[in-house]
Amino acid sequence: MTATPLHPDALGTLCGLFRARVAATPDQLAYRQFDETRDAWVGFTWAEVAAEVARWQAALAKEGLVPGDRVAVMLKNCVEWVIFDQAALALGLVTVPLYLDDRPDSAAYILDHADAKLLLVEGRFQHRNLAEIAGSAPGLQRIVSLVAPENGLADWSPRFAVAADWLAAAAGTPAPERHLSADLLASIVYTSGTTGRPKGVMLTHENLLWNAFYASQCADFGPHAVFLSFLPLSHTLERTAGYYLPMLLGAEVAYARSIAQLAQDLQAIRPAVMISVPRIYERVYGRILDGLAKKSPLAGMLFRLAVRVGWRRFERSQGRASWHPELLLWPLLDTLVAGKVTEKLGGRLRLAISGGAALSPEIARVFIGLGVPIYQGYGLTETSPVVCVNRPDSNVPAGIGLPLPGVEVKIGDHDELLTRSRCVMRGYWKDEAATRAMIDSEGWLHSGDKARRDTSGHYAIVGRIKDIIVLNNGEKVSPTDMESAILLDSLFEQVMVVGEGRPYLAALTVLNEEHWPAFAASLDVDPVHSAALRDPRVVKALTRRVADHLKHFPGYAQIRRLHPELKPWTVDDGLLTPTLKVKRRQVLDRYHTEIDAMYADFARS
Repeated sequence: MTATPLHPDALGTLCGLFRARVAATPDQLAYRQFDETRDAWVGFTWAEVAAEVARWQAALAKEGLVPGDRVAVMLKNCVEWVIFDQAALALGLVTVPLYLDDRPDSAAYILDHADAKLLLVEGRFQHRNLAEIAGSAPGLQRIVSLVAPENGLADWSPRFAVAADWLAAAAGTPAPERHLSADLLASIVYTSGTTGRPKGVMLTHENLLWNAFYASQCADFGPHAVFLSFLPLSHTLERTAGYYLPMLLGAEVAYARSIAQLAQDLQAIRPAVMISVPRIYERVYGRILDGLAKKSPLAGMLFRLAVRVGWRRFERSQGRASWHPELLLWPLLDTLVAGKVTEKLGGRLRLAISGGAALSPEIARVFIGLGVPIYQGYGLTETSPVVCVNRPDSNVPAGIGLPLPGVEVKIGDHDELLTRSRCVMRGYWKDEAATRAMIDSEGWLHSGDKARRDTSGHYAIVGRIKDIIVLNNGEKVSPTDMESAILLDSLFEQVMVVGEGRPYLAALTVLNEEHWPAFAASLDVDPVHSAALRDPRVVKALTRRVADHLKHFPGYAQIRRLHPELKPWTVDDGLLTPTLKVKRRQVLDRYHTEIDAMYADFARS
């Protein structure tokens, strides 16, 4: 039985979607989240969520906000995120999502640039930064916190209010009925900003609603599917595919407690659908390899056999391979190996969506071979966000799949992927020049990504036009492909390949603190000694290890020098975006001395 999604033509807006869902299934479970005070998972029906939306709507109306005003939300994934968003949308307000762990200066910039009138925070984590944030965003009229402060912060500013008090004070306030159109601005989503300040992507109700609907046509989600939500709702992939899409389907969404507790939450929730960025799958893959290293050679052999046979089984299901006698081994391998992996993911996973960055083909092969149904896709915040995705009956894991129905894709000059649809943003907030540079006169959005298309119509991303490293001999290299290959090794936590205008490639690396002691000991180096990372034996061994992972790359695409560190790059130190992408320019600036040192001996020769 297939879940039939509501149709955008009958809904008009995102708040129209919510009203239609409540009317269709008022008593059905909509959301589940963990209540720490009760030490239990708590569920909310659509009718219960609607009652809360009405309360928040009244409180927002009492603030005197008018259609088009921006209101910001800085919460972890929770039902209150949805309630706030729906209350704001119903009043014609524009939601501005902020990452929970974003740096105060970045959050303040977004609030000020968006001219946000109100900010909703979770509390605890943000309370210590509120003075800095609000001090740089004078346009904020109100700051609402879900949690009461512990240090008298309520007296810090007359603009501050605790949600419970703020909602109670607005009880009985009539919420105006507003007739909204699909082309109304629904959200300004600020891009991660790997280069320079983030830009505000203007997305309409139509953009987001139709993207969710198009995505709903790409798979059979099944009736009463449960989505596990842990990618931040401030990330447009989670917002569209993990919030609006389930609402279209009438599916339940369960909010994971944290990445650290994800393994337990998978067991408790047993989801059918999970949306993630590749880093999560990379971490699980690393743990699998770590576990195998502690087991017998027979266990390793069985694992590799299970992956090989499982992959052959997958290829046959896709019509790309014929029957083979090895397939007779699958029931046994499923029991001994694969089933144990899928059971750790809850045992009911039907769709594991990977997006936001490229997933290593090797990691995809291992998971799919073990029966984990991974489907890689591709999108941009500017396209609401999904452009392409693989399908259950047409899955090429090394690529990004086929365009969504209703989404046009073509390859333009310099092999750039271009897309056009009703999901393309209205433009960048307060930046008409950047908008014109991104969207041409015919409505094609220029992604900046280099792509290719195979004979079956599937697309693959082969690099970024601006991220290509050009060596001083004219050879061109895509650093992201090399970095993905190196990160398959669990010893390396973070990697950035450098070499623009240089005679050869080098790499800045951050080592995994758990694996470093054993690696150092294997070289008779004291891991706690301050000079250990600069020991020639360590650098040579690491460089050799990297070379093993790059042996299939061209001769000029090899790492000749390497700089290891143990201190990770973080959001707080300005080297990562909130979506954990490396800010290349900032890393280059921070490590310019170390980079120069990796080329010093060549310069002297």
